[in-house]
Formats: sequence, structure tokens, C-alpha cells
Amino acid sequence: MTEVLRFFVNRMDTPIGKMLIVTDSDRNLRAVDWTDYDARMRRLLSRQYAPVGFRLEPTHDLNCATDAIARYFAGELDAIDALSVKTGGTHFQREVWRALRAIPCGTTVSYAQLAGRIERPTAVRAVGLANGSNPVGLVIPCHRVIGSDGSLTGYGAGIERKRWLLEHEQRARR
Repeated sequence: MTEVLRFFVNRMDTPIGKMLIVTDSDRNLRAVDWTDYDARMRRLLSRQYAPVGFRLEPTHDLNCATDAIARYFAGELDAIDALSVKTGGTHFQREVWRALRAIPCGTTVSYAQLAGRIERPTAVRAVGLANGSNPVGLVIPCHRVIGSDGSLTGYGAGIERKRWLLEHEQRARR
């Protein structure tokens, strides 16, 4: 019988709400979301780690992920770049998530451009679905993906947070 995965969840205040930061015992980041989206985060984790399952245990230990995310919100945008991320997901989802991580901070790409970057130009809708299944938003920066017309579309934690994150990155890059 396979043992259920054990994850640790920490909470931290950010300028746009209280954030949940989920790590494993090896300090890999497994999920990031805001407390008002706790149920969605748990659904994403359940899909990724079925049939093994997982258990979330509260922790108050300030780990490297919590510190790096706090530094990101303080304006040190590249603080999150070196965080170790470990996700489940399909091969295609992980391919999209790798491409997301390569989007430079303070810039945006469209879903069509992202599909082109993974050499699947006709998979725009599938790229959007993979983007929406990303459990490690912020660090795997799905907020940097916009509509082809430049509109802010499809951010699981709300368009206002997406707008704030993009403006934060653009301000800090100046």
C-alpha cells in the first residue's frame, strides 16, 4: 500500500490577501494560492496526486518558499525564480508549466504565443486549460498570460489579483 503524501501548509499575509504556501518534506513547493481559494487548491492537488492522495498539515515554520515569496512581494521579483517546484500533472501540463516559468517577469504573452513556444500552435485551448490547472501560481507565473487582444483573462484567483501582480512586476522592474 502506498503511503499518502504529506504536505505542509503555511499562511502568510500579502498585499492582495492571505496566501497558502504548500511544501513537501524536501522543501519543494507543491501549491500556492490565496485562502479564499483553498477549496480550489485542494481540488487541483487531489487531481494531481490521485490515487495516492495527500494530507495537508499546518506549519508555522518559515521556510525558503515563504521567505522568497515575501521578498517577491517586497519588490525583489527574482527571489522566486530559484524555488524548487514539484508538481503532478500530465506531461502536457508540465510542458506548459515549464514554458510559463520561462516568461520574463514584468512581461506578458498570449495563450497563442505560449502554445507556439511549446511548438503546439493549434493547442491554444489546451494551453489555457493547463494554465488553469497550475497549482503553483505566482511561481509558475500563469498571471503573465493574457488574451490575444491584450485583455486580462482567466486567472483563477481573480482578475483584480492578476492586474495587481502584473502592475507590481512592471513597477518593480522600472
